[in-house]
Amino acid sequence: MRNGPNPKSHGSQTHASVPLLSLPNRKRDRVGKQKALILAALRLFASKGYEATTTREIAAVAGCAEGLIHRYFKGKAGLLPALVEYHFSEELVKMRHRPRSPAGLEREFLQLVDWEVEHMWKNRDFLRVFIPRALVDPAVASVLSRAVLSSRIKVVVERLKRHPQCAALPREDLEVLAQSVGMFGLVFGFMRPMVLGQDREQARRMAASLASALVRGLHYPKAH
Repeated sequence: MRNGPNPKSHGSQTHASVPLLSLPNRKRDRVGKQKALILAALRLFASKGYEATTTREIAAVAGCAEGLIHRYFKGKAGLLPALVEYHFSEELVKMRHRPRSPAGLEREFLQLVDWEVEHMWKNRDFLRVFIPRALVDPAVASVLSRAVLSSRIKVVVERLKRHPQCAALPREDLEVLAQSVGMFGLVFGFMRPMVLGQDREQARRMAASLASALVRGLHYPKAH
């Protein structure tokens, strides 16, 4: 009579294969939970305010254990810098992959400004959360400085330098263009429509006009 499968042998093989299969899954699970907690925190910070939001509420919205907030982010205070990092890393990826304008440097700059104005408006809830916190939380201010004044400007410069016209620009002018993209976005995509109540499309058109004047003034200097 043929013997059936050996339960011990079968169990041993299954057990031996589990670590090899579960490690990548565990890593994906951790990344997924971190993202869920970050997005839940953004939603609650925007609707209730940072101070009024509890880690228990964040965990409940994210569908995660509250202890993971302390494990991954060292508490609620660590969630906000992580949120800023996540937000700007997503923005940089999108900026890098946007098609280059075939119409030249001026058009490229105007497209970047327009995209930034729209991006700031779409992320107004995020801005309402992190701008006040950056004024009182050095950790948030440090992450913001690194994301905006270093990584982000570098990406903008890389995009602008793809155009041959940049060869004729002094480095200072190129830096001015790169720095001003974020300035236009913040002022005309967030401050004017959200704080001052200006019509959003009017603010957008004003940003385009000023950006055009800036890039033309740099690229076509007045004759002396």
